[in-house]
Amino acid sequence: MEERTVLSVTYTAATFGTDGYEVIVECSSRKGLPDFEIVGLPDAAIRESEKRIYTGSENSGYPIPPSDISINLAPADKKKEGTAIELAVLVAIYCTTGMIQCRTDDKSFIGEISFSGEIRGVRGALGMTIAAINSGRREIFVPYDNVREASVAYRDGITIYGVRDIRSLIGHLTGRAPLDPVRSNPYTDGIDFLSREDFFDVKGQHRAKRAMITAAAGGHNILLIGPPGSGKSMLAKRLPTILPKMSYEESLESTKIYSCAGMLTEDEPFVLRRPFRSPHYSLSTAALVGGGKIPQPGEISLSHNGVLFLDEFPEFRKDALEGLRQPIEDKCVTITRAAGRVTYPSSFMLVCAMNPCKCGYYGSRNGKCTCKPTEIRDYLGRISGPMLDRIDIQVEMPELAFGELTDGDRGEHSDEIRGRVEAARQLSRERFRLAGYENYATLSNALMQTHELEAFCSLDEQCTKIMEAVFEKINLSARGYDRILRVARTLCDMEAVEKGQTGETDGIIGGRIKKQHIMEAAQMRVLDRKYW
Repeated sequence: MEERTVLSVTYTAATFGTDGYEVIVECSSRKGLPDFEIVGLPDAAIRESEKRIYTGSENSGYPIPPSDISINLAPADKKKEGTAIELAVLVAIYCTTGMIQCRTDDKSFIGEISFSGEIRGVRGALGMTIAAINSGRREIFVPYDNVREASVAYRDGITIYGVRDIRSLIGHLTGRAPLDPVRSNPYTDGIDFLSREDFFDVKGQHRAKRAMITAAAGGHNILLIGPPGSGKSMLAKRLPTILPKMSYEESLESTKIYSCAGMLTEDEPFVLRRPFRSPHYSLSTAALVGGGKIPQPGEISLSHNGVLFLDEFPEFRKDALEGLRQPIEDKCVTITRAAGRVTYPSSFMLVCAMNPCKCGYYGSRNGKCTCKPTEIRDYLGRISGPMLDRIDIQVEMPELAFGELTDGDRGEHSDEIRGRVEAARQLSRERFRLAGYENYATLSNALMQTHELEAFCSLDEQCTKIMEAVFEKINLSARGYDRILRVARTLCDMEAVEKGQTGETDGIIGGRIKKQHIMEAAQMRVLDRKYW
């Protein structure tokens, strides 16, 4: 008589991009010569898991009995990558061979097994935990090293356990030594780390400060042009200190990206402050946009919900800069490989800083520039017109005068500015809410589309004439026209906040755009005509 095949099923998860998806582990075992086979499009790391599982279980004191074991990973048509499925495979083998008896339909097991039997941390634990919860699992077992990260997904009715090794897991499943569960979500809305940077530290540069505050209030991209030492980098590094604090949803999104990239640390297991990424100009296109044989998020995705600062803007590779154009518009980047397509979010504020020429002193009042006209044109020509068109605000930062350096009155602190920025953002969110957008909490003026521009940025006759004159004088493109309207809308919101007029005026939350808003927004966009 043919030996009866014993079947067991456990659940785990894997990642694709930043999101997780559930993987069903089906295990069959029958008596016979020892054998191990795993199917369901496993990658090389998963195919090597046999040695880790057998050695780890033996060194833990729970060796797997000799038998013919077959593992199927479902869905079978989706390629599985990473080693996070190993813990679920081990539990399925134990259940199949009769070593343990427990209910597994409400549990998900995530983790890599070491030769010693310890459970090692994995990348993407948060995304996988969320996927397991969304699939109906109520008890989630993750490596102890990932438990703080996974706890961000905790909610009522869900139990999350941190597992150190195979022995402690077996002790819990058999009821001999229950593990302590996660009892709360450590995230508190509005938590933010103290920053050493403060806008109060920036001397002079009042126009640049005004432009930076406007960019923060509307989520606009900004370009700073000026000679060395004028404060471009200093100002850019202080931008995150005036941006609104991250919401729970934003923190969850950013943490999933950093988890996927393996960039979470024990001290910061989740992202609570807005990312600020400042890559060197020598980086490759794949490092900036994302890519690789196994697609990984690039700097633009690591900047999601935060700031991407490109210092020495013209020095970046031309193909890397051109690769930014589509993500800036779509707020996501799609990477296509033979194994499939991965989409990473990339909704960031772009801050660029550059010198006006190679030596840095073109237009300087000190007359230090040594560049020839052709060298200046070549240097500025490294930035294409379409790329410039996607930058809402362009501001010039001249050298500081002695009086500005010694002036003790330098303006407001970051916390004071942040209050106004948050109030201006709240006006835009309220408009989007009334317009019926479900994701209104994450939207800003910079993200307005054509129909929102028509509804929220309608111009009276006087403003239309001014806009026409601006359009003709600086030869605006259609995209440039829309971007001036978006910046004007933000300037109008800032004025409403300063005057305390945050209700509905003339049928629009925050009031209608006036001529002074159009003129100031246009002045923030004329440098491409001066230099280019």
